[in-house]
Amino acid sequence: MNRLTDLPNIGPVLAANLRKIGVETPEQLRKLGSMEALRRIRVQVDPGACLNQLQALEGAIEGIPKKELAAEKREELRAFFQTL
Repeated sequence: MNRLTDLPNIGPVLAANLRKIGVETPEQLRKLGSMEALRRIRVQVDPGACLNQLQALEGAIEGIPKKELAAEKREELRAFFQTL
């Protein structure tokens, strides 16, 4: 998997937003992490980026659909999102 869109939950729009913040590959996304990626997207590209996008990013990193994220991870993401 060398393309962002090869990851689950990453469509063309989210992939384009990731590229705008300098994330070109799945490995770069994994290194950056979902929370930092969403923070940068909100600051640099889309101030309205939402919790669903954060969950999509985390699911992509874990290699699963966002709906399959563990309850604890969903709560951690929600708590982080509320700090933005």
